[in-house]
Amino acid sequence: MIPNILKDYEVELKKYKRECIKIEAKSTGVQALKDSLDIKTSKFLGIPFYPKSKIYPLDTNSNPMLLAAQLNFEETPKLSDFPENGILQLFLSGTDWYDEESKIVYHSKAEMGNEFTVDFSFINQEAYEEMPILKVHQLKFKKSIENGGFEDCQFNFQFGDLDRYEFTENLNEKEEKEFDQYFDTDGHKIGGYATFTQSDPRDYKGRNKEDVQILQIDSEENIIFGDAGLGHVFISKESLINRDFDKAYFTWDCC
Repeated sequence: MIPNILKDYEVELKKYKRECIKIEAKSTGVQALKDSLDIKTSKFLGIPFYPKSKIYPLDTNSNPMLLAAQLNFEETPKLSDFPENGILQLFLSGTDWYDEESKIVYHSKAEMGNEFTVDFSFINQEAYEEMPILKVHQLKFKKSIENGGFEDCQFNFQFGDLDRYEFTENLNEKEEKEFDQYFDTDGHKIGGYATFTQSDPRDYKGRNKEDVQILQIDSEENIIFGDAGLGHVFISKESLINRDFDKAYFTWDCC
């Protein structure tokens, strides 16, 4: 329900509503290589599903990359342009993830029927010491609607002649809280508007401002991107529709 302070802008704000899938991440309390979740299920950290027919990703130092996130789209609600099946994975370098050294991999439904790796003895638990995700997390999904997000370069709403800061200057504490809740884009999610502690990298890194957010991972207990930061995976809409996830990219920022 829209707050009274925004009633004058209700019609225009409706145009910015965007579907997303909220993710509830529950820590299992175990380290990555002690993961007991199903190998094909959605998770943060843990043992990945990986077909033996594919070359396992290595970082620039030829070290095995580490699974940060795995999304099985058969477990998620449907979202426009996103896959309805298959597994999408974010791998990070255990030593250089903060330099955004990453690999995004998609396994189709057909590939999920192939023989897969079960022996991960080529990875040592010590390799995870610098990872931003500290424990294996089980994921649950819920469809949701977001109203807009001021950190996202795709949300450029003005309140008449006023920007966000000018508009909120005259709000009392209760009204400002309602305002923040209405435009809240924090948390883990698939799709939706992106939240940043600094600025939107799509707006200044020579990338396309229209790139779609695939995944947002927020800091919480056992997930720490620097100083209370966030990790994101983006892709162009065309590449998303074509399932060309080799063109997806990872970014992160913190306070």
